[in-house]
Amino acid sequence: MIQYRRLQEQEINRALFKDFIRHQTVTDCWRRENGAWCIKNAPFTDDWSEEDYRILVQCLKHTAATGGFVSAAFSDHCLKGFVSVESSLFGGEQKYLDLTSIHVSEDMRGMGIGKALFLSAKEWAKNMGAGKLYISAHSAVESQAFYHAMGCVEAKVYCQAHVDTEPYDCQLECPL
Repeated sequence: MIQYRRLQEQEINRALFKDFIRHQTVTDCWRRENGAWCIKNAPFTDDWSEEDYRILVQCLKHTAATGGFVSAAFSDHCLKGFVSVESSLFGGEQKYLDLTSIHVSEDMRGMGIGKALFLSAKEWAKNMGAGKLYISAHSAVESQAFYHAMGCVEAKVYCQAHVDTEPYDCQLECPL
């Protein structure tokens, strides 16, 4: 049985991720070319290095410490999914809150964990006064299918910092 709970800053550390499998084999990705979206063959394997985990832990701790939302899914006391949303509104009239991460361990994908985490992030953001979640989302076809199933569409206003950091991401928004 999956258990969901909000994480506190002091419990976020590298050891929390010892049973988490980030691995994702990607074949096709969405790309914007000449103003239109198309699917391109762009194979690669996405996995996290120790440096990636160090940065992730630092970012999640910061999110929790600054009043943001960090929630996780556990199976047999092992972390199997997590989501984070920052606490600062941006985007003017869009009233965005930034969903900065949502990941499910490879061994638990397709079991509804991502959906449950996403819905909890939406509820939290709505209670914080946001109008929409903003997501700089992985461009893999499978990842985009998940976001579209959750009601996400292309963002009306792009966050340039996200575009600069991850130029191949799809910039999305999800109305609350």
